Parts: sequence; structure tokens; C-alpha cells
Amino acid sequence: MLLEESEIRMLIYSIYEKYGYDFSNYSKASIRRRLIRILDLLEFNNLKELQSWLLKSNENFERFLNEVTVNVTEMFRDPTFFKSLKERVFPYLKTFPYTKIWHAGCSTGEEMYSLAILLEEAKLLSKAQVYGTDINTNVIREAREGIYPLKEMADYSRNYVRAGGKESLSNYYLAKFDSAIFSSHIKQNLLFSYHNLVTDSSFNEFNLIVCRNVLIYFDRELQAKVFQLFLDSLPPLGYLALGSKESVLFDKQRDQFEVIDEKERIYRKNGL
Repeated sequence: MLLEESEIRMLIYSIYEKYGYDFSNYSKASIRRRLIRILDLLEFNNLKELQSWLLKSNENFERFLNEVTVNVTEMFRDPTFFKSLKERVFPYLKTFPYTKIWHAGCSTGEEMYSLAILLEEAKLLSKAQVYGTDINTNVIREAREGIYPLKEMADYSRNYVRAGGKESLSNYYLAKFDSAIFSSHIKQNLLFSYHNLVTDSSFNEFNLIVCRNVLIYFDRELQAKVFQLFLDSLPPLGYLALGSKESVLFDKQRDQFEVIDEKERIYRKNGL
């Protein structure tokens, strides 16, 4: 399907005007693919029909937002990343009486719970506040509930072992019917809330920021802006962990980070 650039810009502008969500600096190729998928899913013939529909109600826009944002995740996704985090970053976190961690773009929360479990096993969770944020309030609601399909737990358990888990993953959830409900003990130091990386500013200082496979959907200008947001949110020697296809690419910001694990995209902000 051929989408005119001018029509895409008009759609993005109308969304920003009505709902305050700015997609203008998302990767053009990514946003085009998502729009084509949405047109097919909703059986619209063109972007004008889509625009008319999504401007009619908040409910329509929320459905659009669910489709245009990418919410593919799983527990202990890329287990070697979590293992590296555990081995290279947790010893630093242990030097503090209390730590703050931000998982930006946490989606439905599977990776947040993964991080919380490893923090618990390292005896760090009780002295940590872990913030999970996302642009999509629907996935935040799911993350806060911490309820996932029980059928996924076998795969997640294998990931957990490869990530260096010490116990059995089943120790951390209650199996009820076809759902796995994560325990209140794991949830107690997790805080899920809305935050828009495109428009919102820093809201705290964090010892560790995790943002995996979000920046790949932004263009270079927006990526640089978000990296600056992370820099402003990290103290000297704070850690930044990115996704497998992301890295600190920008000349102005590259010099402010030390590479801790290039393969797993883990960096540390330079000291004063």
C-alpha cells in the first residue's frame, strides 16, 4: 500500500493537536509499517478514513495507540543481557544503602518482573525503588496487575535459568487456572506509571536506567534527545542498559559513557 508522506504528516499533526502525542520524530520506516498494518487490521482504505475514525473518541485513539506502539516482550528476554546486568551492575548497586532504577518503555512489565526477581535474589529489591514507565496506559495497567498466561512460564523458566536465576521461577508466582499471578512481595517495590520519552522531562535521579528496544523506533534527532534525558537522569557512574540493536552512537554523548559490555549494550556514565 502506498502512503503519501504528506498524508502521514497530516495524520501525525492531527494526533498531536487533539491528544498531545508527538510521533513526528519516530522512524519514518517504522511508522509507515505500523500504519499499513493498522489500515489492514481496521479495514480502512486510506489514512483519511483512519484519521477521521481515531479523532472521534479517546477509545478509538487508545486502540490506535495499542497498535502503533510496539509491545513485544517476554520475561528474561535475551537472558545473557540479564546475566551481564547481574554480574556487572549489581555489585555497584550493592554499594548504596538505597537505589533507584528506571525501566523506560516497560510495556506489559515482563522484563520489570524479571529484573525484580534477580534483584530479590541478590538481596537488593528491599532497598530499591524500581520505576516502570510507558507511553501506553493500557500496557501499564497490565504491568501493574502482574498476571501473565501460565502457558508462557515454561519458556520463561528456561530464560530465567540462562539468566542466572538461583531458585525456581514458580516460587515467585501463584498459578491460578490458566494464569500466573506474581506475588505481592515481588511487586511491593515496583511502581508503574505513564511517561512519554518524547515530551516529558527527567523525574528523578537513577543508579540504573534500562531502556531496551525502544530507541530503534525513533529517528536520530529524537534518539539524541532521549539520550540527553537519560544523561540528565543519571549521576556520575550511573548505568544505562539498552537493547541489542541500540548503542550510544552520538558524538556529543558517546564521550560521556564508558562501555561496560558492548555485546549486551551496557554503559556507565563517566565520573566527574
